[in-house]
Amino acid sequence: MKIYITSVFVDDQDKALRFYTDTLGFVKKHDIPLGDARWLTVVSPEDPEGTELLLEPSGHPAVSPYKAALVKDGIPATSFAVDDVQAEFDRLRGLGVRFTQEPVDMGTVTTAVLDDTCGNLIQIVHTK
Repeated sequence: MKIYITSVFVDDQDKALRFYTDTLGFVKKHDIPLGDARWLTVVSPEDPEGTELLLEPSGHPAVSPYKAALVKDGIPATSFAVDDVQAEFDRLRGLGVRFTQEPVDMGTVTTAVLDDTCGNLIQIVHTK
C-alpha cells in the first residue's frame, strides 16, 4: 500500500494553484471541473507519477474552524521534503513567502514552517 493522493483545504483554488505551482514549484496534474469547484491536483516535478496533492475547496462547514485551530496553534497541515531547508527558506522568502518558523535544526531533521496564503501552515523538512 502507498499514498496516492493527499489533500490540503484551500480557500481559493485559483490562488492555491498559483502559489503551489509558481511559488513552491509543483506542477499541475489534474484540473477537472466539478460544479463550483474542481478536482485540482499538483505533483512534484521530480516525481510526476508520484503522490498527488489535492487542492481541496474549504467549503465544508467543519473546515474553517479546523484550519483556524491548526494555524492558531502553529500546527502545519502537511509537510514537504526538501534537499536543503535553509536554501529553500531563502528562495521562498525572496519570493515574498511568509514563514511562521525559520529553519530550526532538530538533530535528525531541519524544519521551517510557511504560510501557503490559502489558510494553511506548511512545514518543509530535510531529514539528515
